[in-house]
Amino acid sequence: MTTLDRNQTTLATPISSDDVTSAADARPASRWRTRVTDLVWLLPPLALGMLINAINLGGSPQRIDDEGTYTAQAWALGNLGELTHYTYWYDHPPLGWIQIAGYAGLTGAWDRHDVAVVAAREAMLVATAIAGILLWFLVRRIGFARLTASMATALFLLSPLAVQFHRQVYLDNIATAWLLGALLLAMSRHKQLLGYIAAAAAFGIAVLTKETYLLALPLVAWLMWRGADRTTRRYTLSVASAVLALVGLVYIAFALVKGEVVPGVGRVSLFEGLAFQLASREGSGSLFDPESLMSRTIGLWWQLDSVLIVAALTAAVAALFVRRLRPWAITLLALTAFMFRGGYLPVPYVIILLPFAAIVVAGMAQVAAERLRARTGKHRVLSRIGGGLVAAGLVMALVIAAPLWTAQLRGFLLADLDEPLRDAETWMVENAPGDARILVDDAMWVDLVSEGFTRENVVWYYKADTDPDVQTLAPNGWRDYDYVVTTDSMRTFPTEFPTVRQAIDNSVVVASFGEGPQQVDVRFVDGEQSGLEQASDDGLYAARSIAGQQLLRNPDVGVPAEEQDLLTAGVIDARILLSLAQLAAIGQIDIADISQLDGDPSGVYRQLTISSFAGEDARGDALGSDAALRFFDSLTGTLAPLSADRSDAGVIVTFSPVEPLNLLPRPAA
Repeated sequence: MTTLDRNQTTLATPISSDDVTSAADARPASRWRTRVTDLVWLLPPLALGMLINAINLGGSPQRIDDEGTYTAQAWALGNLGELTHYTYWYDHPPLGWIQIAGYAGLTGAWDRHDVAVVAAREAMLVATAIAGILLWFLVRRIGFARLTASMATALFLLSPLAVQFHRQVYLDNIATAWLLGALLLAMSRHKQLLGYIAAAAAFGIAVLTKETYLLALPLVAWLMWRGADRTTRRYTLSVASAVLALVGLVYIAFALVKGEVVPGVGRVSLFEGLAFQLASREGSGSLFDPESLMSRTIGLWWQLDSVLIVAALTAAVAALFVRRLRPWAITLLALTAFMFRGGYLPVPYVIILLPFAAIVVAGMAQVAAERLRARTGKHRVLSRIGGGLVAAGLVMALVIAAPLWTAQLRGFLLADLDEPLRDAETWMVENAPGDARILVDDAMWVDLVSEGFTRENVVWYYKADTDPDVQTLAPNGWRDYDYVVTTDSMRTFPTEFPTVRQAIDNSVVVASFGEGPQQVDVRFVDGEQSGLEQASDDGLYAARSIAGQQLLRNPDVGVPAEEQDLLTAGVIDARILLSLAQLAAIGQIDIADISQLDGDPSGVYRQLTISSFAGEDARGDALGSDAALRFFDSLTGTLAPLSADRSDAGVIVTFSPVEPLNLLPRPAA
């Protein structure tokens, strides 16, 4: 029987209505079975990964300046009706924080959290969850098993390197979800024209969310070119290109409508913003210079997960010899090589690398397993050897990674690294006057403005020297600021800002929280430089000395032996001496410590710690602390302290370095 005969016979075979019903029922049942199976494999790594990312979201890592900037810009959209909290200058397209603002507005995230950055971090969780789902289906579309897709998703969500950056408010997290969606759509086989249009639109949104994602264009274009039907390739790719160009033109049109495409006097421009990002921005230096930004950035990545970095790069090299993994490996290696071009390396750049790292590592694990099981083929022995080497390397990486990941993830789940920032904000709210002008890390900007500080008086330190509008409000430079709240971002920022530096140099630490990189200092700016004036005033020292000697003779004032010499030396602030005399008139007062403020050029002791008052313990929440705090809260005018706070050591009272000169009578010459 010929083929034609067989076809005719087959076509001639009668088909009953029951057969038609059975076939129609089988297809939907098969599709549903496939979907359920997909969910069974997808949900465990997704749920575990998102749980790890969500627990202690506001505690670790400590929020940083970049997070605060994107958060403040998103907050400004919904609360101020403005595109940013300062002048928008085209440093990034605004679509990223527009999406954050949309999420926060729709879900009420700003109202759910006292710390605005945590509300924005919620949006990062949503973007990461979407990216994790898309990555799973992308791995499946590449041609790998469900187990491999689940492995890739787990790597993408659970690596300590991923957890660190997925938690933080970076536009790259949102762009990653759009990029993975674009890649998935670029591999469409059904309704290809519609898929390619959607892929181009998604990729355009990714780029307008974070412009560095334009680097993935070659991969998107190649996937479309290879997958396009030859008969319609020119048409479908032309339409997709037009859609991508149209999305990009929206940003240019935005600048054109505002008249800000080219530079002009007294205005920002798109051209200057692009020039800053592409050309004029200071480079990150050399990897071999331990002080360079590049060295510190890659060092941070390495510290978080050196195993994934080594495994991903090694797997990418091996994947160059695996056809279905080759484009993904080339992209990962090309993106890695781009870091060393000599330009600026953004700290969150690693986020774009994470999905490709997960694909090549998980993909090579499946390839190794397939090679080990190979039973046929002329290169069967070599294939098994290669598969064995890859498998051994991945097993070794897993063994090394297990304890490292456990320790790192435990820190993310338990450590409260953000507590110093919250404590500093609380101190400012409780102790600083409402009209105080403050230089701050942008991570605090929204919180302090929300607490009632005037918007113009809470100044992101980056703008003090770069924004003409801000400089107009501070014509006397650093002398027009009352406080500087310093964080690690401010202390280590690579660019020197004269106003900020002078404010720090002419200020004293009046409250300090945390230690190491997490340390946050509240500094009072001595705009009058009275500390220097007092350091040369012999009459003031003599007046303090006489008052101190009188205080030592008071039996109701308990002074430790090591502090007694300070009283007679005349180096204790007159406000401390007078307040102790008033307290002693009420009841017995015991001093735990008298200390200097860090950075006070006068060397005068202006911080007092009281351990007991009126016969009551003043440490912690004891009754004596309540009475002492009520007393200092009642002081006004020249005797009023900067702050009076409880502590385990007792009530800590801090006075500013601007000491009034007429509190104590000067001795006769």
